[in-house]
Order: sequence, then structure tokens, then C-alpha cells
Amino acid sequence: MSHSRTVEIEGHIIDSGTMQRCFGAVMDLGGSFDVERFDVGKHENEESYCRMTVSAGDAETLQAILHELHQNGAVLEDPSDVDLVAAPADRVVPPNFYSTTNHPTEVLYDGEWIEVERIEMDCALVVEPGGGPDGEPRAYTKVLNAIEEGDLVATDQSGIRVRPPERPRSGGGAFGFMQGGVSSERPSESTIREVAEEVREVTEAGGNVMVVAGPAVIHSGAGDALADLVEAGYVDALSAGNGFATHDLERSLYGTSLGMDVETLEHPRKGHKHHIWTISEIIRAGGIEAAVDDGIVTEGVMYQCVENGVDTVLAGSIRDDGPLPDTITDAVEAQDAIRGQAHDADIVLMLATLLHSVAVGNCLPSTTKTVCVDINPATVTQLLDRGSAQAVGMVTDIGTFVPTLAEFVLGDDADGADRGADGADRDAEELT
Repeated sequence: MSHSRTVEIEGHIIDSGTMQRCFGAVMDLGGSFDVERFDVGKHENEESYCRMTVSAGDAETLQAILHELHQNGAVLEDPSDVDLVAAPADRVVPPNFYSTTNHPTEVLYDGEWIEVERIEMDCALVVEPGGGPDGEPRAYTKVLNAIEEGDLVATDQSGIRVRPPERPRSGGGAFGFMQGGVSSERPSESTIREVAEEVREVTEAGGNVMVVAGPAVIHSGAGDALADLVEAGYVDALSAGNGFATHDLERSLYGTSLGMDVETLEHPRKGHKHHIWTISEIIRAGGIEAAVDDGIVTEGVMYQCVENGVDTVLAGSIRDDGPLPDTITDAVEAQDAIRGQAHDADIVLMLATLLHSVAVGNCLPSTTKTVCVDINPATVTQLLDRGSAQAVGMVTDIGTFVPTLAEFVLGDDADGADRGADGADRDAEELT
């Protein structure tokens, strides 16, 4: 006995590859489709529309097919309101709960489509009937460990509409959706220039630039360039680990990074102890901000972050030395802190760090412009494979990328340093 449902897909579904992916999903999963209507957009700004009936030999196969189509933006014809079930206990979701994608999402509640707030992948979707400022319903994501008893959690995918990003109609430059991929052969200088232009535009528009940095940024000698970007006001948030901060602070205190002089590549006597001595000095001072205030730390990325009021999250790991007093050692607390940064970001630069890039990528909506740079192709590939398909992947030396980016961003920007000071003044005004 055949089971079938009718779905609708609309938008720029041809040139974005949506129709190809939908047709492929149906056939790969053992189903069949019958296109009942296909209206093709004939102009650049004209959308296309497809209605098709999907069939499978059993209900389970049909459900698997509908799930795949849903991830690509298909909706059931004449959808019903979202199916909500109350969470039976704290941190417990109902069976068959809807697991979110990182794409813009809407839910149908009481006959109205509601935009889902704080969208990110692998979360539960909660609807709060009177949660809006004027008593209107709200829909938002929650990680599983934040679910509270009684939360109304969406189940299945009925009444839920996903909007995957489409290929920009104007080409999209470096950030054309699904145009990225990973290659070390592409003209990196032109791509870096496009990234620099995006960073400048976001900053000038009052947006948020987030940097995710690994220790190699300091070890490769790129720390000075990153510090220049922070000082000039082009970095609003920094997400890193204990190692990045320790290397940067060690550079300020001893002129080395993990015991190596970055300029001469020499290893001073007892240089291997510099990183642990650095941690000790910061602990003695009472933290990074205190060390800056006391004149112990006088340069570097962390120094500029303190001086310019940059939102900084240092997430710890099992292998950390010390750690620094500023490092968040509780993994869930660190995730929540990163999540807060990620939700505010308009563009994210991921620089030579696999674990932190994946952690931040998991929290980002697919509409956030993302650049991932690493000398190891596996780092960039893993990020894209995890679902951050919007990311531009560049396989190149971080010691070349960051200084080149800083050169293109700062350029002849005579008021760059003033921009950083103005940003710090604004932060001070907000605090008062």
C-alpha cells in the first residue's frame, strides 16, 4: 500500500540547487515524486514554485523523505498548527521532539506564522503563548539542558517552515551561499580583500565582528596584526581558549610564545617555563584586567581587548595549564557564554582553531557570514560538514592571512585608532 503527501517549495529554488537536492533526496530514500505544478521564475527577482506529491511504500520511509525535504525548505500543503507537547521534567523533551536546523525557521501557531528567535542547530523549539512584550506568542530555541518542566516543545515537523539561505541574486562575492567549499588554490588575496571589505562594512554599520582565535595566531606572529584590528575598533567579541590568552600574555611579559621568540625563532634559556610563569603572574595580579590596570601587561591582543572593552570569552579544556583566572572551566557555562556572543555576531572570523570553530559554528544561524581559516584542510572541512555551509573556507597560513587582512581593513584608515577609542567610550556610557 502506497503512502503519499503533497509538499510545496518556493523561492529561488532552481539556481540555489534546492530542487535538485529535493528530487535527489526522494529517490535516494526509495520514494517517488509526481510534480503537479512547476512555475519557473523568469527574471532575477522572480521566485519559482513547485508542488509535488511524494510517495513511498511505507509510512516510515515517507516520513524519512518528508524530513529531508523539510530540511530543504519544503512545507506540507495546507499545514496544520505546530504540534506542541509539554516537557515532562527539567532537561527532558517529549519523544519525537523537533530538532532544529541553523536556518531561519517559522512555526504556525494559532493560524499565524511566527519567526523563531535565537535560531541554532540541534536545539528544541519552544513556543510561549503569551511570551511577547504585548502578550503575543513567541517561539525560540532552547538547548536540551535548558528545558524546563512545562515548556511547550514542538514535535515532529508539522507546522514548521525552514528557509535555507539561497544563492545571492547579485553573486554574493566571497559569501555566495554554497559557493565556498575548501581550496588552497583559489586567489586568496582577492578573497581576503573581500573579507576585509565585509569587516569594514559591518563595523561602519554598527554591526558586530566576532573573532574565534587559536594559539597559532600568536605562535605564527600574527598577534600584532590582530591586536591592531582590536585597537582600531574592528573586533567586538573574542572567543578563544586558555592557550591563546596564555601565549599572548607570555608575549607581552617575556617576548616569547610557548617559549619561542616569534621574531627570531630562537628558544631562550628557560623559555619553556615562560607560559606557566605567565599564568602565575596573572593569577597573582587577580586576572587579566587587573594585570593590565597594574601595568603588568602592556601590549598584545588581550591588552587591547581590555583597553577597548571587547567582549571576551575564554573557554577551558581538560588539557589547560593553570588555568588563567579568566578562563571558564565549566563546559556548559562556557557554551552559554559563547552562545551569547554568537547570537550577536554579524560576521565571524575563525582563525586556526578546530574545536573552538566547531563550538561557535554550532551556535550560529546559517545567515551569519563566517570565514574559517586554517593551514589544515581537515579543520575547514569539518566545520562545513557540521552544518556551517555558509562558511567561506580558506586553507592558508594564519601568519599570512591575519596581517594581510589587517592591511586591507586598516589601509589608509586614519581614524582607525579613534574608532577603537570611540567604541570604548560608548561601552563606558552604556555602563553608566
